[in-house]
Formats: sequence, C-alpha cells, structure tokens
Amino acid sequence: MSPAPCELARRLAREAEAVCRYYLSNGKRAGRYWVVGDVRNTPGRSMFVRLQQSPKGPAGKWTDAATGEHGDLLDIIRECRGLRDFSEVTEEARRFLKLPRPEPLPASKPIRSVAPTGSQEAARRLFAISSPIEGTVAETYLQRRGIALAHHDGSLRFHPRCYYRPDEHSPTETWPAMIACVTDLDGRITGVHRTWLDPDGFDRVRLGKAPIDTPRRAMGDLLGNAVRFGVIDDVLVAGEGIETMLSLRCILPTLPMAAALSANHLAALVLPAGLRRLYIALDDDAAGDAVQAALTRRAEDAGVEAIALSPRLGDFNEDLHVFGLKTLRAALRLQLVPEDVVRFLHSSMVAAE
Repeated sequence: MSPAPCELARRLAREAEAVCRYYLSNGKRAGRYWVVGDVRNTPGRSMFVRLQQSPKGPAGKWTDAATGEHGDLLDIIRECRGLRDFSEVTEEARRFLKLPRPEPLPASKPIRSVAPTGSQEAARRLFAISSPIEGTVAETYLQRRGIALAHHDGSLRFHPRCYYRPDEHSPTETWPAMIACVTDLDGRITGVHRTWLDPDGFDRVRLGKAPIDTPRRAMGDLLGNAVRFGVIDDVLVAGEGIETMLSLRCILPTLPMAAALSANHLAALVLPAGLRRLYIALDDDAAGDAVQAALTRRAEDAGVEAIALSPRLGDFNEDLHVFGLKTLRAALRLQLVPEDVVRFLHSSMVAAE
C-alpha cells in the first residue's frame, strides 16, 4: 500500500534540507532555513523553508515574504517541476524518497474546468504557467528601458506565447508577454497585468512593446490592489506604472513599492494598517496632480504622512533612461525624509559597494 499524501509530506520533511538542495538549487542554507527567491527556484531571498521542527512550526513549511504564498514540500515539488496533476506530484516525491510505485488504479476520464475569461482564477492560472523573466525577452525589455536589475521579488513572470485578441471580431494572436501579478494586502493574487513584447527587438517608438493596438492589458480584480515589490512595513512608495516603480527600485531596492497600474486605481489603492508614511510617485501630467490630491487626502484621514515624489521628465523611468542612476539617486535624496535616506538610500549604496 502506498503512503498517503500527508505521510509523504512527513517523510519529505525529515529530509527537508536534501529536498531543498535538490529542488531549490538556486538557494542556500541560512541558519535553520533554506532561503531562495521563490517556490519556482528563482535566485533571491524572498522565500524561507523551515529545515527543522521548531516552536514556529514543523520542518518543510515555507513562506514567500514577497507574495504571501506558503505551503509544504509537496508544493515545492509541484511548482519546481511544473506539475499539474497531484498524482504526478506524489509520483515525483516517491521517486525522490526511493519508495515503490503504488498499484495502478482504474483509469478515469479527467475533468477539466475552464476559468472564465478575465476572472481572478484565469489570472492565477496564467501567472502559474508563466516562467521567471531571467534570460527572456521580458528581462531584455526592462534592460532596454534602463532597468538593469529588476528588483521585482517574484512579482514578474514571462510567457512566450500569451494570447492577445484585438477585439471580439478578430482572431486570437500570440505574443511574448511580461506577466505581473496583482495582489491584495494579504498577498492573494487577484489579477494580472500583461505587457506584450516585440520578439524582434527594441523599437524607439514602441519602447520594446509588441506592434499591436493595446500592448498593455490587465484582468481580474484590480481596484484597491496593486503589483507589489517587497513586503510592506511602515513606509511605502505607490505609483502607477510597473516600469516607473522598478526604476525607483533600482535606487531603493529595499523600500517596498506598489504599482497600481493606472491613475484611477492609484487614487483608490487600499492602504495597509500600520503604514505611517506614503510616498506618491507622480507622473508629470494632469492625472498625476489629481491622484496626488485624492490619495494625500485619504492618507491623511488615516493618519498617514503623504509625500509626493516628482520626476524631472514625464515619469521616473524616463528620468532613469535619460539621466541615469547617479542623477536619479541625487534627485531622490532631496525628496526623501532624512531618516528614509539613511534607512533605504544609504543602505542600498553600501550594499552596492
């Protein structure tokens, strides 16, 4: 008789470090934890796997601080190997543990559910089947926009053939796309944002986006939510565009940020409990002025200090691309509160050295 899934999880937990070394090879041990970028073995330090039983919980349990995802070692096997059937996950676990294969059960016809187009479930599925951006057209796209190192903390992924339909009367096309997950304050994925990209290179007019009418689209539940970079503490930077926030993250990689994706959604962004200071990264347009007024009023009503960050050009990505890191860092130094200069700007400079 084959072991039940809960027994498999317990057996894996007894070999937690070996499991991590095998399936999360891009990570490393840090004390009682295995640290890696995410459950899909991306390099980084956002995800923590407990290697030993402790008062905080059993061995094998993990949490991704960037996304709020959590689970056990069976979940790690599923995500790292891109498995969808739970029977495939348990078979891989048995193979790792060198257990005998179970007796086969009578075959049954699989039941496949189809998530409604544009729903939260469809958004979660798209993000789940996408891959890390490293080494892809998405990484090249960001680099061409001046974002040499995207401190996205697992919020961005890549799909090589993402569906695009110009309108209801046109055939479906496929283009490579950068996929960003939209999450609520609890880290649950509520939607995704797609940026379809030109596979043939960087065009100065389209800035690397695909030659289609609407190369950016979002789906799911967006209102109040955002694409998040870093774990929110007591200070947050909020703005509209993904590239805008990633440009700021090039200078302030440890400062949590949120991209609300549009001016209206930024004005409606849900503010977390415990927040004491909110920086609003403005775009230099009329919509940006209106957002600043609305979001500042909401923040102050909640007892949160609101401070505007203003670019020299149209937005902070344009500033980064035109003026470079050194000039953008100098401009931000003048706009941040002194204690945040020491806490976030100075610390990032020390780390870079």
